[in-house]
Amino acid sequence: MNLYSDFAPRRSRQIIGDVVAVLAIAACAWLGATVFQLLANLSTFGVQMETAGSGFRDTMVEAGTTLGGIPLIGSGIRVPFDGASNAGRALQDAGQSQQVAVSQLATGLGVGTAAIPILMILMIWLRPRMRFVRNAARARRVRDSGAGIDLLALRALANQEISALSSVSPHAMDAWRRGDETVMLALARLELKSAGVRLDQ
Repeated sequence: MNLYSDFAPRRSRQIIGDVVAVLAIAACAWLGATVFQLLANLSTFGVQMETAGSGFRDTMVEAGTTLGGIPLIGSGIRVPFDGASNAGRALQDAGQSQQVAVSQLATGLGVGTAAIPILMILMIWLRPRMRFVRNAARARRVRDSGAGIDLLALRALANQEISALSSVSPHAMDAWRRGDETVMLALARLELKSAGVRLDQ
């Protein structure tokens, strides 16, 4: 399986196109990773909220437990500290929720930023390249078959532009019917060249 044309000018264009496409895909992946990292950094605020809420809750629980041990008034003093510890827990939960939301947003935007342009590049670049590889492989099989020249000449008459056929012979169809070897070789070369394949290989 040949990935590139046998003809230097077309082969050079294909190589340049492949390099550009790969670099573009790499750039899109880098951009997606950068967007993800920038947004993921926003979760620092959520971490701080969670840490602050956890610390505040632990402090209030400890204070309530300590003051709750005072005889007579301990149970009454502990109530506001229990309420404050619940507020700390709410702050902690809010910090965790903020981290989850930021993580989901960062993942979605990061993947979207990379995936959408990469899919477009693949549609624009990869599909024509795969079509070329298939057509070139098919043309080589026909060239190497027993009736290759005759069949390639016929395919040229069916597939090539009128102007290209006229450059081979003003009466290319008549020449093919007569079995004109020179014209048939020229038509076969024309058909193979459109597929990026040389006749004499």
